[in-house]
Amino acid sequence: MCDHHDHDQSRRDLLKLAGALGIVGLAGPALAANDRPIGAMVPGKGWVPAGDATCPGDGTPLQFIPRTPPDPDPLTDELKKYPKCPYCGMDRTEYQHSRHLVQYDDDLVDGLCSIHCLAISLALNMDRGPKAMYAADYGAAAPIKPLVPVDAATYLIGSKIKGTMTAVSKIAFADQTAAQAAKSEQGGDLGGFDAALTQAYLSMAKDTLMIRKNRAEKLRKMMEKKGT
Repeated sequence: MCDHHDHDQSRRDLLKLAGALGIVGLAGPALAANDRPIGAMVPGKGWVPAGDATCPGDGTPLQFIPRTPPDPDPLTDELKKYPKCPYCGMDRTEYQHSRHLVQYDDDLVDGLCSIHCLAISLALNMDRGPKAMYAADYGAAAPIKPLVPVDAATYLIGSKIKGTMTAVSKIAFADQTAAQAAKSEQGGDLGGFDAALTQAYLSMAKDTLMIRKNRAEKLRKMMEKKGT
């Protein structure tokens, strides 16, 4: 049996602790003005108010919603099978130019919007070894950028090209010459996947603060529009 009162009290206690530790930038937007939990953005379902949650399936992280079966052939129809990023809920077709995909050694697959969310997936799935990882080839002319193995990609890191889920963009190119040309126009540094992933982790704190601030502002506007 779920006790949502205890859950609410735990969140209040956590927020008080966060304030005492000086990290309210992360925790501040978690409750609405009347101190009620406001819910979460659930991939494939949209915004789910906390009051509508039921005990079955409650919990975090969001990669468990929805559950997907093992997939030995993840690249076939990958945007249809993995339309939303399981960690942020973003549309992977809209962000097809920055999307990533990881297939773990048990054939469970995460289709991500970005290397930012790939970094989250890898951190949460410590006991799964990545069988294969792919990134969109930003330099490809096709309307939907093809996926290429990350080990074969050259990343342009920290350029003026707008990043996805990050202030420090990390864009993959299958062709190193194309990556070099983009660097000449947009700035940044070239590196391999390991360098891009390292930067994703180094940027995680600031990026998380940025994302939470942006989503809190969107939620505020949405609630104002609804008159709540």
